[in-house]
Amino acid sequence: METAVGRIALFGLLLALVTTLPNKDDWDIYSFHINSTVTGRYATTVITSRVANRMNESKEIEFQVRIPKNAFISKFKMLIDGQEYDGVVKPKEQAQQQYTEAVSRGQSAGIVSSVGRTLEEFKTSVTVAAHKKVTFELTYEELLKRRHGKYELQIHARPMQPVKDFKVDVYINEEAGINFIEVKGGLSTKALANAITKTHAKKEAWVYFYPTEDQQKTCDSCSDQGMNGDLVIVYDVNRDTSLGDIKKSAGYFVHHFAPSNLPRIPKNVVFVIDQSGSMGGRKIAQTRMALIHILSDLAEDDFFGLISFDSQLFHWKRELVQATGANLESAKTFARNIRDRGATNINEAVLEGARMLNAHPREGSASILILLTDGDPTTGVTNLGQIQANVKGGIKGKFPLYCLGFGFDVNFEFLEKMSLQNDGVARRIYEDSDANLQLKGFYEEVATPLLTDVTMIYLGGTNLTQTNFSQYYNGSEIVVAGQITDNNIETFIPQVVAISSNRRLVFSDTNTTAVSTGTMTDHHIQRVWAYLTVKQLLEKELLVSGPEKKSVTEEALRLSLKYNFVTPLTSMVVTKPLGETTDVLHKPKEGETTSDLSALDLPTRQHSPPMRSSPGTSGRMFSMAYLRPDFGSAGGAVKGTLHHPQGPTGNSRSRSRSRKVKVQQAQVDFFDYDDYGTALNLPRGRSPLPTIVTTQKNQGRVYQRSHRFLIKPDNQSLPLCFDVAGNTQLKLFHHPNRGLSVNGRLDATLHGGFKKIVIHSSTDVHIEVETTGITVREGQTQTSHTGQDLITAGSVTVIKRDKEIDIAAGDTRLLILIHNRGHKESLWPVLRQLPSDPSATGILALKPTVYEEVQQTSSTKLKINNQEIDVSRSTADDFSIVSTPTLDCWLMSAESALQGSLDDFTITNL
Repeated sequence: METAVGRIALFGLLLALVTTLPNKDDWDIYSFHINSTVTGRYATTVITSRVANRMNESKEIEFQVRIPKNAFISKFKMLIDGQEYDGVVKPKEQAQQQYTEAVSRGQSAGIVSSVGRTLEEFKTSVTVAAHKKVTFELTYEELLKRRHGKYELQIHARPMQPVKDFKVDVYINEEAGINFIEVKGGLSTKALANAITKTHAKKEAWVYFYPTEDQQKTCDSCSDQGMNGDLVIVYDVNRDTSLGDIKKSAGYFVHHFAPSNLPRIPKNVVFVIDQSGSMGGRKIAQTRMALIHILSDLAEDDFFGLISFDSQLFHWKRELVQATGANLESAKTFARNIRDRGATNINEAVLEGARMLNAHPREGSASILILLTDGDPTTGVTNLGQIQANVKGGIKGKFPLYCLGFGFDVNFEFLEKMSLQNDGVARRIYEDSDANLQLKGFYEEVATPLLTDVTMIYLGGTNLTQTNFSQYYNGSEIVVAGQITDNNIETFIPQVVAISSNRRLVFSDTNTTAVSTGTMTDHHIQRVWAYLTVKQLLEKELLVSGPEKKSVTEEALRLSLKYNFVTPLTSMVVTKPLGETTDVLHKPKEGETTSDLSALDLPTRQHSPPMRSSPGTSGRMFSMAYLRPDFGSAGGAVKGTLHHPQGPTGNSRSRSRSRKVKVQQAQVDFFDYDDYGTALNLPRGRSPLPTIVTTQKNQGRVYQRSHRFLIKPDNQSLPLCFDVAGNTQLKLFHHPNRGLSVNGRLDATLHGGFKKIVIHSSTDVHIEVETTGITVREGQTQTSHTGQDLITAGSVTVIKRDKEIDIAAGDTRLLILIHNRGHKESLWPVLRQLPSDPSATGILALKPTVYEEVQQTSSTKLKINNQEIDVSRSTADDFSIVSTPTLDCWLMSAESALQGSLDDFTITNL
């Protein structure tokens, strides 16, 4: 039996813990971030956990995360001591050898298991040296499914301790417009409700959940061990047009079809209920309860039938009858008297239900067959393939079959294949106190047919996902994706043909088609197409055989590898430091329970210490730093010593324990930092973020500070750095399609950073951020804010906290840190979410730079874009991170680093 937590429907769960009971003196989850971005109903979620080993010896730390069963893991990495260890997706056959070898040694191998109604659990572990840290980062992707007129994004958190830096950031962007958004769940109760910030604009919404350590102990199911509950973001989009929401680009399209204001179609429904002995107890009681509720919801123009079965069939009526009050009361009496007994004759029962529907053809209606069972067939025809063939022959494609499998004893794969063969779906009903609500909830999804025989037509489209649907139900949605022939958007014409009651409807309003701009990129649309295509190919694989099955499997595998999806055909090899076990991540089949996979639990193992490498050589980001000066003679360079706390390594980029380096007018001590590269919770693949650094130079006896910028390359080389003179005003960020600008003023009197940052929005909103407060001017109205509160101005949201300011504007997120140095405060901007629009410009939107080192006799040059550039080795403190680590960098001129003029980034007015 699963735990109560394991049975809650969830969207995401992060749990990082050691193999023993948590002890904060031993280890500490000092940062826990969940960042979910939903664009066009497609959710990409990045879960990042940072854990510190507080012990005086090496410690094995385990990382667990629960993700939706419908999601595909697409990235996983660990960052240990500046070195990244990435998961690699391979064909399952290629990973099988590593899997088999690991099992033969008694080690963990299959590290994904099903743990609940909608969850899979991924876990791995790694040894962390004494007083060191590890960062885990996992990314998964999923197309949200519309049910009951809404989408749900569910996040569950159980970190086993209050976490100092706990953040959930959700950003939703829907071109069709957001109709409503709500936040529910156990984590929205009591004091935790005050930690939730929700903002809703026309096409965008933001939800922030930043609970303090004290708040994390005060939800309905929280304790001194922290949070244990779910946060549910519920929303729907506007549906103003009949054709739906279409996004297209030069190559791909995605079509969401969910017309509203259509008349309901009367239905004919037959319920086939298993009452065999295994249904005894709570199962049969809950089935009776649900059936009585469902019967109450039938409309008077519906016709229905009711069959219970074990080794025999029991009819309420042998033909379909109208859902009149008297008939419904009689049917409820029959339902109340259903008792468990006997064997299981699925074949005869389903064929009888099909016969009843076929014997009652009714023009302008929709027919549905629903089977509920909890086990395999044990009498009559028991060959599963023969039953499937018989049922398919009995239905003849005239109506869908929905199979509800009660509990984990049922052969779900058998039910799933039988449903797919007959245009339906299979759904597992979990044995729990709310099983009757699960049954009722499923019925409500199909209770109101609006269209039948739906055909999606795309002139100029190819490689389409499923385009024919037997029925469309109120509150649901049909999604089709495909490629555009010859990338010619102009010749692409969508059309939908369907039956509504007795009428043939054609939806073809081409004016509703929208070309994607900055909200849904070509890359994003392509991934939605790939996700849907792989999902449907995996379903088709169940239905075909022979050469066709081989072809379908090969195509699903090819796409899984191309888009880095972990599917039933692929595995992710989780690489680790030298000397540790390599784990192989497999995606389990529906129905595998935690107990089924108990042999895969991770034992405590003795590993050699992780490999050490040069800090600051991994991750994709820019960073802000400050170089502490130690002045020598006026205007001269000073010889300094870099002290490295680690011993020498074999890494060509690593530093020896102590060496003399000629640096420009400063002497610096190097401090170890092992979280560089992921400290800002940036999903991999996004453009890196620059931040600011300052240096001081001695000009005779007059000290003039300049500000140093770091640009992190796309590989694991040293960052590039360049200086900008103090009191300069810079264009930090400009998003032309949104009319969003962010500018800042550097100040030579500060120990690095900006004195003022100004945000301009096209909605006539101007926000000035200073260390002393925030001023908002909206039109002619001006307000000042000095406390910690929520500020909403147009489409811009500002959240002020003690030492940081979060700013959200569309698909852009800016974090402004407030640092205190020399009794003076300054501002450091960090772009936490870079928009997908490639037209964005500014210092914060700089792209990563790739370079080669060219060794000369007495110096080093870097080759960038086939040009050799003079550089020198330098260092700086990174102020984009609270701990301000010191990093090595290649110092060069601003023009060389920017590959252009610094004037392009300077402005005269903020």
